[in-house]
Amino acid sequence: MNQPTHITELSHKDREGAHQKYKVIEPYLNNKCSLNAITRKHHIPRRTLSFWIKKYRLGGLLALVRKKRNDKGRSKKTTQQMVESINALYLEYPKASCANIYRLLLKFYQNKNINPPSYRTVCHIISLIPDDLITLSHKGSKIYKQKYDLLCIRNAQRPNEIWQADHVLMDMAVLNDRQQPQRPWLTIIIDDCSRAICGYELSFLSPSAQKTSLCLRHSIWRKPNPQWPVLGVPEILYTDHGSDFTSQHIEQVCIELKIQLIYSQVGQPRGRGKVERFFRTLNQTLLSDLDIILQGKSAQLLTLKQLDSLVYKFIIKYNTSAHSQLGVSPVDRWQRDGFLPNILESIEYLDLLLLTVKKQRTVRRDGIHFQGLRYFDVTLAPYVGEPVMIRYAPSNITSIRVFYQDKFLCEPICTELSNQMVSIKEVEQARNERRKLLRKEIKQRKSLIDALILSSRKDFGLDSHTDETIKIDQPVTHKIKLYRHD
Repeated sequence: MNQPTHITELSHKDREGAHQKYKVIEPYLNNKCSLNAITRKHHIPRRTLSFWIKKYRLGGLLALVRKKRNDKGRSKKTTQQMVESINALYLEYPKASCANIYRLLLKFYQNKNINPPSYRTVCHIISLIPDDLITLSHKGSKIYKQKYDLLCIRNAQRPNEIWQADHVLMDMAVLNDRQQPQRPWLTIIIDDCSRAICGYELSFLSPSAQKTSLCLRHSIWRKPNPQWPVLGVPEILYTDHGSDFTSQHIEQVCIELKIQLIYSQVGQPRGRGKVERFFRTLNQTLLSDLDIILQGKSAQLLTLKQLDSLVYKFIIKYNTSAHSQLGVSPVDRWQRDGFLPNILESIEYLDLLLLTVKKQRTVRRDGIHFQGLRYFDVTLAPYVGEPVMIRYAPSNITSIRVFYQDKFLCEPICTELSNQMVSIKEVEQARNERRKLLRKEIKQRKSLIDALILSSRKDFGLDSHTDETIKIDQPVTHKIKLYRHD
């Protein structure tokens, strides 16, 4: 082990030890006291004091540091090969205890007529194995990276530079439309610089591009509450690799709004600690308190609208309360230095981007066909056979927007749905119900056919419950007898 060459290289404990020795011999060095008086006062042998004084005069305070043995922690009876064998066995077999490893070594070295290490020595050698090496060997690289890998976290320098987005399945069930308990999904977008919540979306919808779009719309556009001034288009949107964030629709929206979409590494959601920390705060405060309060009311469940109102009030309080790391509220930090966000011109343009999906279709003679429906407008007459781009809202497909060469053309409607407001989900449900009815009808007809066949068998005296069967006489075949000399 290399000895330190400067006092600054010493640990705090070593520096304290050297300083204590110096305080003992300091009266003698300054001719204030004799060695015998120091010996009587501190009960330290005169020979030891003389040794300290000599070392201090030769090397100063650094010389008073107690030197460490190079073989500290090693047993004199164990070789380096023994230590490596014990380490290898422990790292290779995670479920093996110190006793298992000791018994294996005992048999191995006894067969070779070598004195094995004691059980205590084996336990001591195992205790010296570094924790990071044990984690990597026993729990794999994924756990090791989460615990020991060096992180380089990017911190935004200004508001709306980086937004983090994530979903969480809330730890509380509320009543759905069928009056049954169901856990809703919460989507949050948070500003990295100010920790301000930019927007949220709470519903029973599982994470999807539509849910992300609704949350983005709430985040980008201005809110009616003056206590929530956070808005604007961010420079970077930082998300995970979920299908809702990697969808073509979200990518198109980010391209058109000039938002740089950055994903975290697959299976390693690092750098999104701020939004995850907010989820933990929400669970530990709002949801935990609600659990205690609601249990006192005979386990009464809230509706989604009631929970949404509580989450909204919690976010307003969170944004306007002093943050432990910032020292000011997230809203004050977001508004600092007169920050001016990048604001869109109209909510209609934002809705066109976020709440509609882009698809390519060809204009036919009878209009545009989409989702098994037909959309017609007289404006489409000159464009028969031409490829066009359509935009539609998944929540209402009674009409679509048609674009030709990136220019708005018309908004044809579906005549069958012109007086209704129908979503794609409702169309799919209707199709599924129709299939169920058809399968049910086929099953009923099949049961009628089976009944007719059964009655016909009875008419012919062929009851299906009897074991009698018609045996068809098989032609008798005789084998030709062959003799040895034939």
